[in-house]
Amino acid sequence: MRKTEFAFWAFMAMALLAAGTAVLNLMRSHSANAANAEIYQQLNLFGQVLERVRADYVEKPDDKKLIETAINGMLTSLDPHSSYLNAKHFQDMQVQTRGEFGGLGIEVTMENGIVKVVSPIEDTPAARAGVLSGDLITHLDGEGITGLSLGQAVDKMRGPINTPLTLTIVRKSKKEPFDLKVVRDRIRINPVKHHVEGDIGYVRITTFNEQTTDMLKKALRKMTKEIGADKIKGYVVDLRNNPGGLLDQAIDVSDAFLEKGAIVSTRGRNVEETQRANARPGDEANGKKIVVLINGGSASASEIVAGALQDHKRATIIGTRSFGKGSVQTIVPLGANGAIRLTTARYYTPSNRSIQAKGIKPDYRVLLNVPEELKGRKLKTRGEASLRGHLKNSGIDKEESGSQALPVPKDPKKDNQLQYALDFLHGIKVSESKKTPVADVKKKTVPN
Repeated sequence: MRKTEFAFWAFMAMALLAAGTAVLNLMRSHSANAANAEIYQQLNLFGQVLERVRADYVEKPDDKKLIETAINGMLTSLDPHSSYLNAKHFQDMQVQTRGEFGGLGIEVTMENGIVKVVSPIEDTPAARAGVLSGDLITHLDGEGITGLSLGQAVDKMRGPINTPLTLTIVRKSKKEPFDLKVVRDRIRINPVKHHVEGDIGYVRITTFNEQTTDMLKKALRKMTKEIGADKIKGYVVDLRNNPGGLLDQAIDVSDAFLEKGAIVSTRGRNVEETQRANARPGDEANGKKIVVLINGGSASASEIVAGALQDHKRATIIGTRSFGKGSVQTIVPLGANGAIRLTTARYYTPSNRSIQAKGIKPDYRVLLNVPEELKGRKLKTRGEASLRGHLKNSGIDKEESGSQALPVPKDPKKDNQLQYALDFLHGIKVSESKKTPVADVKKKTVPN
């Protein structure tokens, strides 16, 4: 072929490619314009409804409340964890993550329009009054809260210190709803508690706030010094009934026990939004054995820690299946108008596991003994998979079995899971564990 002919056909090919690209861009532009037109039509519909309500509703409505409720309705329709925070709720959330706030001392979620207790916080008015994980709160001071958003219900539970609030509770172990009187107090969250069990250090993490990692490191160093670095057998890290908290704190707590490797990765809608956190050199436990305790009340940040240490085979996981909250919420400030809590990503453990609606499976499944007041009742823990509108996970649409979120016994000797962990760290084989009344033990293969 002559050079002039080659140049001609090359020119024609480039022209066709450019024309095709122009057509494709035109189609995309048309599609985008059509989508925008659809959105504007829906916004116009919203405006029409809003104006009709403002003009014709039987009583003059609160315009601000109407808009806030509409925004919150939009967000809560996405999944159970997205919501709107007005300026006050946003400020309350910021105070809470710092580890101090006013209220009753309970972690709650919304289930089918009812406030459900995820976990009472230790040494708070709610815990002392007898509020339990799984309780459903239907009324506050005799006033029903059905139809309120989670933020509105929480706002009603907060108030001046030393003021009483009567909670109407539905509990599976009780035939009828009953009332509990709780006196509000300033809630100071101590996220880390610890003590020595002979030659083993025990540390319990109740939440992941801004103080968690620093307090964990101090606790580990104090217990190591108390027992002796050459005598300590290992550590028990108790994450049972820990509802989660700050992602960066979950990463730092995991990093405290890992020398290297991935801790967690988060993936949003777009590939470029993928992020991965890696461990830095330095192991606060100095290579000693670690057992992590989890149950059906262990969620979110707790599951990040358990999953990372399990995948790296740095810790043995004992207890029952965790809650299964495998999504990341980003707080987006809106200036004077508060903020939105928006689910922006799923998180994955180092071995690429998503625990969304599935949970972390323990290496050894050990049940707690059922308290006398709950015996004879059908006990079932509702995890992420049972929440309406939860994010799906590779076709999983039903709750995984094997979870349990009973209150942890105050007497360590009656705590089956803790006693099993202590035996494990002392090298007592499962079949030889005689002094631990284990209700149900099943070994699981840890994925590589």
